[in-house]
Amino acid sequence: MKLLLTDANSGGHLLLLNDEQHFDRFFYGRDGTNKYFTIVWNRGDQQRVTIDGEQFDFPQQTILPLMFNQSFSFERSSDLTAWQFNREFYCIIDHDSEVSCVGFLFGIGTNLFINLEEASQQKLLLLLNMFVSELNTSDHMQNDMLVMLLKRLIITVTQLAKSEYIPDTRQQNERFNIIRKFNLLVEGNFHNEHSVNFYAQKLNKSPKTLSNLFALFDQKTPIQLIQERIIIEAKRLLYYTDKSAKEITYDLGFEDPAYFCNFFKKHTSFSPIGYRNKKETEEREKITISGE
Repeated sequence: MKLLLTDANSGGHLLLLNDEQHFDRFFYGRDGTNKYFTIVWNRGDQQRVTIDGEQFDFPQQTILPLMFNQSFSFERSSDLTAWQFNREFYCIIDHDSEVSCVGFLFGIGTNLFINLEEASQQKLLLLLNMFVSELNTSDHMQNDMLVMLLKRLIITVTQLAKSEYIPDTRQQNERFNIIRKFNLLVEGNFHNEHSVNFYAQKLNKSPKTLSNLFALFDQKTPIQLIQERIIIEAKRLLYYTDKSAKEITYDLGFEDPAYFCNFFKKHTSFSPIGYRNKKETEEREKITISGE
């Protein structure tokens, strides 16, 4: 089942996919113009999900949020329920005061696998049925009702993620919001800004204060998060595009290809070309195995 609502005035899209045999996303190819945020619910047994060329376990009864610029595929997409929407339908940045998910649920640089207890499964199932009903009801209230349901879905998943990843409610406060804002700033500026000082200034904090705050939440250091986001993008470009290492160097705000090569090798143990060759070899092996 695939249901779609399109708002002709705004260009907004909301999609609901359930038990679809072929569900994946290729941002650097066919899906690059459709910038959909995705929330996926694995309602079947544990399976494998491939995100930006890396494989992960996707446990049963687990929610996985995915950014619009991630590419992904699933071992058994027929076991999944997925919601997709673009910012024209609902902008999570403009409405952060409503859903408080930016920089945590979306845009953190780390994939969150959110476990669903029985009560949460029932809540999500109820929401799913309401989505199906509203998507099949075409009237003047349809868009407003679906925006309301999407907000409820995002709020519910965000609350579940906080309970699992930040169980101490005393830490779910303004200090945590600073970390979310930092993650959002990194997402928007990592191509050109690599220093903690830039982000600290944007947040009106000193670099030391920012580092202490991240330590309080048992987070990686600010510089580690900046560098990891750069590496994620470098891997995507090497895996999904034909850009040379030199082109990627400049795309990611480095001036010296040799320095970028050393930076990449320090974080991955591979040179950029070595990483690309490794992924190409892995792809050939998967094709050979699947053809046997």
